[in-house]
Amino acid sequence: MTAATLKSAFPPSVDGDTRVLLLGSLPGERSLAAGEYYAHPTNAFWWLIGEVLGETDFSHWPYAQRLEGLKAHGVGLWDVIASAQRAGSLDTAIRSPTLRDLEEFAKRLPRLRAIGFNGGTAAKVGRRQLGGRDSNWSLIDLPSSSAAYAGMPRAAKLAAWRKIERYLV
Repeated sequence: MTAATLKSAFPPSVDGDTRVLLLGSLPGERSLAAGEYYAHPTNAFWWLIGEVLGETDFSHWPYAQRLEGLKAHGVGLWDVIASAQRAGSLDTAIRSPTLRDLEEFAKRLPRLRAIGFNGGTAAKVGRRQLGGRDSNWSLIDLPSSSAAYAGMPRAAKLAAWRKIERYLV
């Protein structure tokens, strides 16, 4: 087993037009090594969000272009955990997390309508950080885009992810 090391998340990818903020837990090993959100080739995030946005070849765009494409559609990315001790990439291995101040951050996004949590850990931690309230924004629990969450087929994940579409118009 790999020793737990301190892992730190990326800065947010948002702008003043962000209407939907998608929050993961903490980037995995492949993402941290690449310096990119959702870099593992088996993670369905870029495919899912591409389908939701009507950008079917989105996952094949260069990374910087994908981030700009998200912004152009009003979508921002960040994580609920700033840093934590973790061996490997699984959320179940996260120890001693340093959490974000999500409420203060979200208040600085004037057009924000919804916050989507990518997976159970992001939802549990993020909802706790927001006090479980969704009076300012709709809070949406999304099935994890990770291949480690194999209990739901891609088509079912996509159907659930389509809940964010209405907040982008």
